[in-house]
Amino acid sequence: MDDRSSTGSQGSVTAVTDRGAANRAGVLSTALAGVLAFALSSGSWQWFSTYIGATLLALILACTRPPVPTPGARFAYARSLTAYSLVVGLCVALAVAPAMQRWEWFFPMPGTRTKCAHLGDYAALRARAALHDLAGQDGAALAYAQDDRSRHVVDDCLASTTTLWLPVYALAAAALAALGAWLVGRSGTRRATAGKR
Repeated sequence: MDDRSSTGSQGSVTAVTDRGAANRAGVLSTALAGVLAFALSSGSWQWFSTYIGATLLALILACTRPPVPTPGARFAYARSLTAYSLVVGLCVALAVAPAMQRWEWFFPMPGTRTKCAHLGDYAALRARAALHDLAGQDGAALAYAQDDRSRHVVDDCLASTTTLWLPVYALAAAALAALGAWLVGRSGTRRATAGKR
């Protein structure tokens, strides 16, 4: 009988260990996917970044559990909570980057937007100067080239500023995720303690 109980306890410990390993693997794979998506992004932030960030966020929330505090393992818990929350923050940053770039109410930066607009006007003038021969032949093509060049310059300018501010948004999201996971874990520990009594 002792052997069976010992085997059962070992099985439960193994299951907990396997689940913890799966959670860590899920967090790591999501972090790597997010870093890859960030590294491959060039120029302006596109809405596919929102899709990637939302997908990775849904994946980590559905397939991994927030770390649970265990007695005598505070350092391991803090390390797991930090990794989990930073990955959540990375996913959120990827998801909100295009909105930050395009929506003034979401990310005001009025001085930067004005500067980027001036850069766009300058790019349009340069395009007109480079393609001045088209003015007499195809004015519509020249106007399109000017608008296209101006839009690209403005998007790149806003994207570079957005990228500078993304870590702030990511860290804020990570802090909120860590706080939420800590509160959930704390309430679960209290319920477990109350149940044992």
